Amino acid sequence: MKTSTRTSGRGTRRRSAGGAALTRDVAPGIHRLEHAYVNCYLVEDEGAVTIVDAALPSTWPHLLSALSEIGRSLTDVSALVLTHAHFDHVGFAAKAVQERRIPVYVHAADRELAAHPYRYQRERSPFLYPLTYPKSTRVLAAMTAAGALRVKGVSDVRDLPSSGVLDVPGSPNVIFTPGHTRGHCALHFPDRDALLTGDALVTLDPYKGARGAQIIAGAATGNSAQAMESLVPLAETGAMIVLPGHGEPWLAGIRAAVQSAKATGVS
Repeated sequence: MKTSTRTSGRGTRRRSAGGAALTRDVAPGIHRLEHAYVNCYLVEDEGAVTIVDAALPSTWPHLLSALSEIGRSLTDVSALVLTHAHFDHVGFAAKAVQERRIPVYVHAADRELAAHPYRYQRERSPFLYPLTYPKSTRVLAAMTAAGALRVKGVSDVRDLPSSGVLDVPGSPNVIFTPGHTRGHCALHFPDRDALLTGDALVTLDPYKGARGAQIIAGAATGNSAQAMESLVPLAETGAMIVLPGHGEPWLAGIRAAVQSAKATGVS
């Protein structure tokens, strides 16, 4: 398989012929796997790995390749943590349970959504957005090709607490950030100065095709006002490395990202 390698703002990115890209060490010991405009993250800690978010079904072989690239395998994966349970974050979760009985963590308020990842609350119809935001067409087409319409739910899950340190490799602090979904949570890694924001704050909105720090449009957000309120606890972490569920890492700090998101507003 052909690959290309380049150095980005932080870490080294390796893109495969299959369209996935692995960027190693976007934060110390945290690696970003991007496929079809969706991010998931591999967090290393003393030989074990936590996967954060499960992207799309077709991401699975790219995940295996990414693990191999960092010198790991599925046997080293101790946990899969879902920031929330939309279909594009649950993608290969059922496969992970089937293959290795990997524990899957999700907040109790998103447990039902994890089992049925298309039954989510939203403020506006997603079908109108490509007409208003034509840049979204390419993004949504790539997600569809990667299996966005055939995600299997996962019901064998463990509860992700609303706060406190989660006992998985990397020991992240859980930050409850509802709005995008009822049970959305972000993960803060203070010792790595990194904040995984999931879709509470992104740098690419798939439904608008727009880049820059923002919350996701009402096409996939249940309560935009609440999502804006959830930016406050994100800013309070003071993290410098912001790793979103969609889009490039934001390296100017979470406070600047939140300011940008508030200026952009809701859509």
